[in-house]
Amino acid sequence: MSMKENLEQIRSEALAAIAADGADLEALRVKYLGKKGELTAVLRGMGQLTPEERPVVGQIANEVRADIEAAMTARKETLAAEALERRLKEEKLDVTMPGTAAKMGHVHPLNLVQRDLEDIFIGLGFSIEEGPEVEYDYYNFQALNIPEEHPARDTQDTFYITEKMLLRTQTSSVQARVMENKKPPIRIISPGRVYRSDAMDATHSPLFHQLEGLVIDKGITMGDLRGTLDTFAKQEFGSDTRIRFRPHHFPFTEPSAEVDISCFVCGGKGCRLCKNEGWIEILGAGMVHPHVLEMGGIDPTVYSGFAFGLGVERIAMLKYHIDDIRHLYENDVRFLSQF
Repeated sequence: MSMKENLEQIRSEALAAIAADGADLEALRVKYLGKKGELTAVLRGMGQLTPEERPVVGQIANEVRADIEAAMTARKETLAAEALERRLKEEKLDVTMPGTAAKMGHVHPLNLVQRDLEDIFIGLGFSIEEGPEVEYDYYNFQALNIPEEHPARDTQDTFYITEKMLLRTQTSSVQARVMENKKPPIRIISPGRVYRSDAMDATHSPLFHQLEGLVIDKGITMGDLRGTLDTFAKQEFGSDTRIRFRPHHFPFTEPSAEVDISCFVCGGKGCRLCKNEGWIEILGAGMVHPHVLEMGGIDPTVYSGFAFGLGVERIAMLKYHIDDIRHLYENDVRFLSQF
């Protein structure tokens, strides 16, 4: 068989193999066009041809190579188009079908309660003030009438950073700063995180949240305090809620009181939540101590005021019947999804 015939045979065999179903195009490329392929093997014999025959055979060889490469390219494009068509049919979407519901996040119960409290007091004319969590000893203690020998300064209860700096133990430090920088009338709340060296258990945490309020103006009385807290309790726990004051002592208020609300579950009759007492303690309050006013640069003979403070975690636990404060910090999705 002549070299021309060999080339024509290679062309016809290659084109037939390429067009066949299931053809391995890469294997066929190697078989016919590779360095050890059939076309290369034939071309190695060109040295035996006469000078007149070489150009003719070379041209035929180039045509054979070009035809095989073109057939492979066309077959690849055909196979790719067929694969795309199959994929489009398999992945066809029914746009009338309902989509998969996206899992939505939930506002944390502490944030829910804090927003509630802020909304109530903003509605009563209070504004929100914030202050640093890393605080000076002066604003956290001295300006609030807490002398150096007071138990609240004990290093077992307070996270000291230096001798004069600490993680604030109460948001009352914001009140001290406000009195120093603003003149009456003052009507503010100061929500935020506070820190105390407590062991973690069902009712204690070294980090928790407070919201404290301060009102200073001429003629402010204990009756104003009671009216404000009575309105707050009714809005937060229900219109039938009652409050009561019990005498207490806080260094920065005089007189001072612990404030209870009537149990919003049993209405004061006695139940498990209120430990059958009918009342639940929720906050501390009192009239701002004259010395605290003086430390803030306010004349106590002209102005008077009241202050109160409550724990956001305590309100959340009461409102949502949570029996362990640790649930609020463990980020268990099963717990948080209830809110």
